[in-house]
Amino acid sequence: MGELELAAILCSLILGGEAEVRHPYSAAYDLHYVVVDCETDTTVYEVGLDKRSSTDSLHQALFAAHLTGKAPGVVMIDTNGREDQYEYQVRMVAEAAGVAYLVYNKDFLLRWQMTDYLRNYPDPRASGEDVSLMLLD
Repeated sequence: MGELELAAILCSLILGGEAEVRHPYSAAYDLHYVVVDCETDTTVYEVGLDKRSSTDSLHQALFAAHLTGKAPGVVMIDTNGREDQYEYQVRMVAEAAGVAYLVYNKDFLLRWQMTDYLRNYPDPRASGEDVSLMLLD
């Protein structure tokens, strides 16, 4: 499972946002756009794996925040269970810039997706009925 799929799990099931939101902007008389990895009511998140390619996450989050007027955030998806040099660099720069920095483990995200239906299963006790016999079935 790649970065795009993991970001979608994180965005929709944990952060409660919308994944891959497109925002236009004009520069040099041309129309351009950026795609925000995850956007909530208050924050735009750039999501990246713990690889070198994620070192531009802070730039992307800050620019998306400029376009939307929302707070910037960076989320690193840890694939090896330790903070490597890229995660460390992004974390240090995010802290210096005052940008929210979150880390989620890849395996945690996959387990969260696989068990999401259990968290959203209706509790029979909420109906007010006697469920003592239902629980024995």
